[in-house]
Amino acid sequence: MLVLVTYDVNTETSAGRRRLRKVAKACVNYGQRVQNSVFECLVDAAQYALLKAQLTALIAPESDSLRFYCLGNNYQNKVSHIGQQPRYAQDDILLL
Repeated sequence: MLVLVTYDVNTETSAGRRRLRKVAKACVNYGQRVQNSVFECLVDAAQYALLKAQLTALIAPESDSLRFYCLGNNYQNKVSHIGQQPRYAQDDILLL
């Protein structure tokens, strides 16, 4: 399923800047950054639960926020894009 993860981390303190970096690094492990603080993640139910738990543990709920938009398996019909495309599609095969 495609999950859109968005976050807003308060970066007024050095601890906040560290949290921001940790949240971004965790998201990179699951998906592709499509905008600042926005990631598209193709995950199964178990991976989604793990991602959500990891990110929830990283933020400070009194000053930060997370949003998860579950677009499901038929996400191709639910997403439209205008402008510069990501470097690769989420469901493409990536060879290194």
